[in-house]
Amino acid sequence: MKKIEAIIRHFKLEEVKDALTEAGISGMTVSEVKGFGRQKGHKEQYRGAEYTVDFVPKVKMEIVVSDEDAQKAIDAILTTARTGQIGDGKIFISELSEAVRIRTGETGGESL
Repeated sequence: MKKIEAIIRHFKLEEVKDALTEAGISGMTVSEVKGFGRQKGHKEQYRGAEYTVDFVPKVKMEIVVSDEDAQKAIDAILTTARTGQIGDGKIFISELSEAVRIRTGETGGESL
């Protein structure tokens, strides 16, 4: 099993969700997060005063998939979330040793 964490732009969330559903991936957790990378925030003006926004708002998607479905999920996120501009985000892939469905006690791939 793999855990895929993707940090993407807010306005790409629905497109990515639809692409993952089309690829046969079901179930995800989404959180609103803030951070910065190479983008290093941006400057904004409010009532004539300029200020720097250091932490840029993003969306973090967490998906757990079987090893066979991992590349399909990664490809769906890559093609859908990409705008070609700095700040498109990142995808992190981790090996997952175990998962348990609380309701039934199913473990491993059955719990997905």
